[in-house]
Amino acid sequence: MRRDYRLAHELCLKILAAQPDHADALFLLGMIAAEHGNFAKALEVIDRSIALEPDRAEYRAHRGRCLLALHRPREAFEEAQQALERQPSDALTLDTIGVVMTRAGAHAESIDPFRRAVARDPSKASYHYNLGASLQFVGEFAGAAAEYRQALRIDGNFHRAWSSLAQVARAPLTETEIASLERALDNPALDADAELHLCHALAKQREDEGQYETAFRHLERGKRRKRATLSYSFEADRALFEAAERLPAALAANSDRGHPSPEPIFIVGMPRTGTTLVERILSSHGSVFSAGELTNFGLVLKRAAATPSNRVLDADTLSAGSSIELSSVGEAYVESTRPRTGHTERFIDKMPLNFFYVPLIHRTLPNAKIVCIRRNALDTCLSNYRQLFATAFSYYNYAYDLLDIGRYYAAFCRLTDHWQRTMGANYLEVRYEDVVDDTEGQARRLVEFCELPWDPSCLAFQDNAAPVATASSVQVRQPIYRTGIDRWRHYERELAPLRSLLEAAGAL
Repeated sequence: MRRDYRLAHELCLKILAAQPDHADALFLLGMIAAEHGNFAKALEVIDRSIALEPDRAEYRAHRGRCLLALHRPREAFEEAQQALERQPSDALTLDTIGVVMTRAGAHAESIDPFRRAVARDPSKASYHYNLGASLQFVGEFAGAAAEYRQALRIDGNFHRAWSSLAQVARAPLTETEIASLERALDNPALDADAELHLCHALAKQREDEGQYETAFRHLERGKRRKRATLSYSFEADRALFEAAERLPAALAANSDRGHPSPEPIFIVGMPRTGTTLVERILSSHGSVFSAGELTNFGLVLKRAAATPSNRVLDADTLSAGSSIELSSVGEAYVESTRPRTGHTERFIDKMPLNFFYVPLIHRTLPNAKIVCIRRNALDTCLSNYRQLFATAFSYYNYAYDLLDIGRYYAAFCRLTDHWQRTMGANYLEVRYEDVVDDTEGQARRLVEFCELPWDPSCLAFQDNAAPVATASSVQVRQPIYRTGIDRWRHYERELAPLRSLLEAAGAL
């Protein structure tokens, strides 16, 4: 593909000069705008092409992509549904529909278009990978592994498939696959992201085999190189924590009482601390639906605050949030979750980073429930280090260095200790270890906190068929297990500097 956008743009303009209603030319102009990151302009032009050809599934699928980029996931999902209803036959359109659906949180719904894309064109590694990811999210792990392996057979350099394959079972890699991974790591042309995926795959395999020192070396190698490509400094996050800590006092001057909806249950906390486990326990209740990890609250707040930065979550937006019309934000948030929510008494929003917004959530939605999960300090920090977060999501850039993770964790502890002192009855702190040690007791506590009658299904959370699109997608389909408690002891020597930092910060 030449990607000669200038020439393509000129040709489209010539066609439109002669034929102003040429839908394909308009659509291509929209695609060119999207390729250059101008999604508002792309949406405007694609809308003109849809007005001319309303039944073109391709147009609607890419309209959904633009809506996602503009942080309008509800409309994006609806557009993907519209595209699928038009029975597209080409693999690219089907795959695009699936991508829009899964990024809008509709993982189960994405499987059909992904399957159809693979059937139409089985030669594309990315189509197999996308199908594999959705199968993993709904618990079809054998099918997911088969699709990841097929992606690698088609393209041995599709490095994301290695790290995904390593996660779907315990020590799933064959000796032949391990040898392929090690050869790939010897390639001097390997870029930092590819090396990160390969190192995570080998680290997971070696840890499953009990080779902890080797596993840690692989993690260090991948993390160190990726960290070197970033301009991350904890000072930026420090400003975020400090702005959040000022919120309760700042909100005291805002007389708006918020939106009265009792539907939302927010589950917050550091990543990899048991947030998904708690979500699965609660969402197994017949009156609770899990909407997944939503970015909606932050997006609605950002629009209302109208701060100039290109980041949704930043110190300026948190500070501005204390003086906006809170009831409108609460109402807009609940509405933004439709139509996926609204069919049960309660719904769960399990975005861990919402812990920054706790006072704003409490004031904009005073009847919402907020559950904050805490976990052992060293296990939390190690689990964040072991996790391969989305490399394009800069809010997790702290996770490439153990000491950065320690600083972040210490700040999280100070902040959530503050929430525990200042939030009211609709805020509950839960310890992961307590859930493991006394699952029924903690489940009953959670259900009572959410003002719901007891449902025994909450104790059979591993049978919950709802999709899980987090790093815990495999673990939460198993009964409660204890291997995550005190995992840090396998790496006690390697974690010594981290331990010293946490002790000095009073976080141990």
